[in-house]
Amino acid sequence: MSKTTFDMLCQRLSTFLSYDDTTFRRAIPLQMHVGVALWWLATGVGYCTLAHLFGISSASVCLIVNDFCQAMRDELLREYIQFPQLDELQNVIRGFKTRWGFPQCAGAIDGSHIPVIAPSEDHTDYFNRKGWHSVIFQAVVDHRFDEIQGIQVPIMLLGDPAYSLRPWIMKGYPDTGNLTDGQRYVNQRLSRARMTVECAFGRLKGRWRCLAKRLDVDIALVPTVIAACCTLHNICEKHNEKYGEDLPAAGPPEATGEDGDPVGAVDTQPLRVREALTQHFATQR
Repeated sequence: MSKTTFDMLCQRLSTFLSYDDTTFRRAIPLQMHVGVALWWLATGVGYCTLAHLFGISSASVCLIVNDFCQAMRDELLREYIQFPQLDELQNVIRGFKTRWGFPQCAGAIDGSHIPVIAPSEDHTDYFNRKGWHSVIFQAVVDHRFDEIQGIQVPIMLLGDPAYSLRPWIMKGYPDTGNLTDGQRYVNQRLSRARMTVECAFGRLKGRWRCLAKRLDVDIALVPTVIAACCTLHNICEKHNEKYGEDLPAAGPPEATGEDGDPVGAVDTQPLRVREALTQHFATQR
């Protein structure tokens, strides 16, 4: 993170993170407040390690992380995390069409497991199929009603097999071993376009390493920590902050469900939309 972005954070969060000196000790400076929190979010190191590095107590590190993440959520989240509207939405749709060749796409959606310390009560609610405790973090990322083949194709999100097929969530054909060439081609195009969300998760966890390991915070604070990391990620992307491409990959997000289309009473509209996309791509090959 550049000094310019760091100074911006200090200025925007000063109201939330400035404290007065007391009779017993001087208040921790604002810049140290922000620096300690960023260091923890970027590395996930233990509180004792940070306390030693900055010459403060472990309890102070814990309070700083809590206060900083809550300040990020309250002051900056709504500014930097928004679903695009109007002209901005059209720019995203054009971006997916231009870069990935996928029409009517407003974003790619996916989820990722974030390891946590489960609470003593209801701890089984956090036990995932991998055999450890986590919360599922779901995100929509951008690229960076038109008619297709006679079907009204709505603006949609692109999902993986874990998601149910909906008019506004498009996923590939389930691979049962007998897909047509056209269906396989649609799956390839959709998979390419969905790379945006997998890359975004990788960059997010690469920058803010606390998300790539167990979050050793109270379960009630976990959503706030994740929100702070996402806000900081978008700030870094907007300000063109350098990203260490040589960092080890955090890995793609894990699917949270099973492959296959829903059975039973099925809404046929998303099936028609997917078939229209299949025919649309067939004309471009």
